[in-house]
Parts: sequence; C-alpha cells; structure tokens
Amino acid sequence: MNARPLRPRTDRRFTLLGAPYDGAATLGWPGSRYAPERIRAAMKWILQRREDGQVYCLDHAALHPFPEDLLADAGDVRTVAHDLEATLAGAAEGVRDVLAAGRTPVLLGGDDCLLYPVARGLAETTEGTVAVIHLDAHLDLLDHSEQQGSHSHSSGMRRASELVNVDVAASVQLASRHFNFPSSLAFREKAGLRNIPAAEIHRRGSEAVAADVLAHVAAADAVLLAFDIDCVDPAHAPGAGAHEPGGLTSFQALDLVQRLAAYTDALVLTEVNPLTDLNDQTANLAAYLVAHYVVHGGLAGPGPEGAGARS
Repeated sequence: MNARPLRPRTDRRFTLLGAPYDGAATLGWPGSRYAPERIRAAMKWILQRREDGQVYCLDHAALHPFPEDLLADAGDVRTVAHDLEATLAGAAEGVRDVLAAGRTPVLLGGDDCLLYPVARGLAETTEGTVAVIHLDAHLDLLDHSEQQGSHSHSSGMRRASELVNVDVAASVQLASRHFNFPSSLAFREKAGLRNIPAAEIHRRGSEAVAADVLAHVAAADAVLLAFDIDCVDPAHAPGAGAHEPGGLTSFQALDLVQRLAAYTDALVLTEVNPLTDLNDQTANLAAYLVAHYVVHGGLAGPGPEGAGARS
C-alpha cells in the first residue's frame, strides 16, 4: 500500500451526463433508462436553495460555495438502444470529453454495465493508475455467461479490472451481501480485490469504513466512485434493478459519499429504476447523493470530520 498522504481534489467543477440505457439489464427489472430524467427533475428541488453562490449544509452546520458553474448539465451521452458496444463507447467518450475540459464527470445511468465505460474514460485520461470504489449489492465480476454475455450489469467491475492501468489491488467493493457466483470469489481472491460487505459497514459504521477505504485507494493516482443504488436497502431505495435486503441506510449512503467525494475523480451512479420506484423516493435519494458529491467534493470548504487526511 502506498503510504503517501491522500489529498483532496479542490477548486473543481462538475459536469452531469445522462446515459438512458438499460439494454444490458439481462436479469432483474429493466427501467433504469428512465432514471436520468427523474434524477434531474429531483435535482431542481435541491438547486433552488442556492443563494449568492452558496448553499447551507445542515448536516455540518456549514456554508459551502455553490456558484452557478459548479454543476453543469451536458445532456445525455450517445446511446444506441440496440447496440451495447456503441453505447459503451459513447459513454466513455463523454467522460473523456468532460475530463479534457478540465471538469469532473458525473454520469447517471442506466444499468450497471455503465461502470465500465466510465472507468475506461477515466483510465484513458489518467497517466497513472486508477482505483475503483465500488458500492454495490453484487460483485459484478462475472466474466461471461450464455444469458448475460460479457458486458451485462453483472460484469462492469470485471471489465473495468481488465483496463491496463486500473489497479485492482488498490480498489475496494462496499455493501455487497447475500449470494454470488463462486467464480467471482475466485477472481476476487486471485486479483487481490478487497471487499467490505454491508454487514461489516453496519458493525463498524460509515465513518470508520470511509477512513479505511481512503487509506486503501491512496495507492492509486485517480479514483472512480461507482455507486449502484442497490447497495442501499430496498426499504430506503425501492426503485432499483434488484432488491437485496440488509443494505445501507440512506444516511450511511449519504455519509459515505460526503466522506469520499473530495478524494475521487469521477462518479457513476447506476440502477435507479423509476418503474419500481415509490413516489420518486429513489430518484430523490440519487439526486441528493449527486448534490452531496458536488458540494463536498468541489470547492474548498468544510467537510465531514474524520473523512481522511487533508492538505
């Protein structure tokens, strides 16, 4: 593990991208193609609280900078309903374009196959190594199957791990639970990919786990935060592609994002499913996750205590 101090990314701006695609959701419920629209709608409720370039965060009793250009919406990446490969290429291109413009990408899925192209876009723009912080109920390490192929929502992390400068040993998976493929366990152990299941987060708390995660990913030069909404318990997020009880509470999810945001270089948020949602409850949670990522990960300002080493 790299012992260098982990420093937050400061004075940056964010660009929102949508990827309305769920053609790789071969198992579970389709419908996440409608998520970017619903999350954007929920964001309007949050953004109207900006005043004079600031927003007040009650969680930490602190004012945060929030100028008009802190979060821009660049619309949707190129998606082709019948062409998975073209959609993956379009998402990766969108991420690269945002990074080339000197901004931080926030991509809204869509199903979880989109983890891979965001990792690819970040990896192709980074000279050094990339780590992935992957919050998900599932491992997404499936290599290939007859029913799901090689780029389904069960393979995003596996495909990302194959990118030449993704440092799998510096990456970590959070909030997994219940059952998964034995072959995925074998790959995880061989690759040295760390896993912190939901049960451990419940026992240790999100503050301690966040500090642990930040120490682990410090070995990489850039970090992707990949957030599948099914890492959250369905009691808090019914609008998901699959329901796995025992997940994170909405508080734990928000707290982790607040603590990790300043130390990551891109966010991909996937699997919000408006067709299984209840009164936009999950889209609203997703919007708050994005807002906290931007507020706590953007401009210099106070953050959650104990989030990690700060410069």
